[in-house]
Amino acid sequence: MKKNRPFNCCFTFYLIFSTIILILKRAKKTDFSHSSQMSTNLPTAILKRKPAVSGTFYPGNKEEINEKIEDFLKKAPSVSSEGRLKILFVPHAGIDYSGQVDGAGFKQIEGKNYSKVIILGASHRQWFNHVAIYPSGVWETPLGEVKVSEILTEKIKDEDHKIIFDSSVHKDEHSLEIELIFLQKVLKNFEMVPILVGQIDESLIDFLAQKISSVLDEKTLLVVSSDLSHYPSFETANKVDKATIDGILSGKVKTFEQTLQKITKEHYPNLDTCACGENAIKVALKTGEILNITDFKLIKYQNSGNVTEDKGRVVGYGAIGAWSKNEFALSEPLDEKAQKEALKIARETLKNIFSRKESSSPPLSPSLQKNLGAFVTLRKKGKLRGCIGTFEPKEPLYKVICEMTIAAATGDPRFIPVSAEELNDITIEISVMTPKQKIKDWHKIDLGKHGVVIERGSRSGTFLPQVATETGWSLEEFLRELCTQKAGLEASCYKDPSVILYTFEAQVFEEEP
Repeated sequence: MKKNRPFNCCFTFYLIFSTIILILKRAKKTDFSHSSQMSTNLPTAILKRKPAVSGTFYPGNKEEINEKIEDFLKKAPSVSSEGRLKILFVPHAGIDYSGQVDGAGFKQIEGKNYSKVIILGASHRQWFNHVAIYPSGVWETPLGEVKVSEILTEKIKDEDHKIIFDSSVHKDEHSLEIELIFLQKVLKNFEMVPILVGQIDESLIDFLAQKISSVLDEKTLLVVSSDLSHYPSFETANKVDKATIDGILSGKVKTFEQTLQKITKEHYPNLDTCACGENAIKVALKTGEILNITDFKLIKYQNSGNVTEDKGRVVGYGAIGAWSKNEFALSEPLDEKAQKEALKIARETLKNIFSRKESSSPPLSPSLQKNLGAFVTLRKKGKLRGCIGTFEPKEPLYKVICEMTIAAATGDPRFIPVSAEELNDITIEISVMTPKQKIKDWHKIDLGKHGVVIERGSRSGTFLPQVATETGWSLEEFLRELCTQKAGLEASCYKDPSVILYTFEAQVFEEEP
């Protein structure tokens, strides 16, 4: 028996060691810190992002933070503007330096009813070439915890386009955390979507803007975190920052890019960068272009020299707001030229279904390059032959028209597909849509002006505004037919509190018969 003991001990040790290694390997495979690798079949660990710069960039004491931010807000001006603030550009330095500018920016949303806030910034500590979304869980500051909106993070994520879940790069980054403590002071009951952009190219900037614009509804705000010039003299900073701010106020990505290129060519002494969140700003400007947001205003500007009186090496800070005057109307209706071009695109697309030709090149009309929803309606000798549309496109209007034309001709379940022999008898009508607006009272529907969407559970139905005009229905008849014909629900469902109603408007134009 004694001879066997060394073997048994070694074997026991081997078993224990192997078991430990196996456990560690399995633990590694189920590590959820980089949730882009997360399997949908495994339970998701609850993430909690602890404050990284509490006690350095801002006080670690709740009472002291409250006192400082309340003082900033009291001194801040209120900017007069029509519409609703949709995009807010603010700095992210230590609040003793940029706090007054931050306060001026966040003053504009104090007490407003935003339920979701997308906070967009750039990483100062890590290099990466993707878009990093913090996927779920909560962010903690001395002022409490804020929940991450998993609904929006899932909608924005697109791994094929390098928009991924990645919590690791957020761990020590300060740029979003600074904005969060101000948001906690001015808003109640909101959820957040933390996004850091890396060294990304123009195509990814455009795609991320499309994703954000698709979820930026009336209760969602986009906050962009960026300081301005870094380390020039006080005088140079004032000059450079004015130019950069003017580029942002243009609301145009190209103008902003051209402004930065021009500044770079001047070779100002000690100027490291014009805006540390350059790519985040570009995404926001592109989002504004997609949503036709044009009312950009400077709220407040100063640099660190105004605070410290050290004017040798400074950092610039600016708060800028972008307001949507009427997000439920087309700010720039398609002119006659654009309408004709849109109808031509639809007609060529319809012919190409049968000729199998390549799609035409992008249109000349700028309005057809914007992300707008549309319905395409096909009629044969005045009778409906197909109608399909979308409200929240991820691509330009001309592409939407192409896709909806094909869908109306071949995919409307109420009709057999259009045949080549019918083409000469088909007329095309296009309805360019405004975003949907949720309503609580069906009596507020303006018949003939408003289209209506009805939703309950998985069932939904849509009537375009022109349906009421063409049929002569009363409002009750219109809604009863919408419930039964389109949604497959009971006729009175529009009165059900569990039913969701949306209204929208449309610019409608058609081919001549």
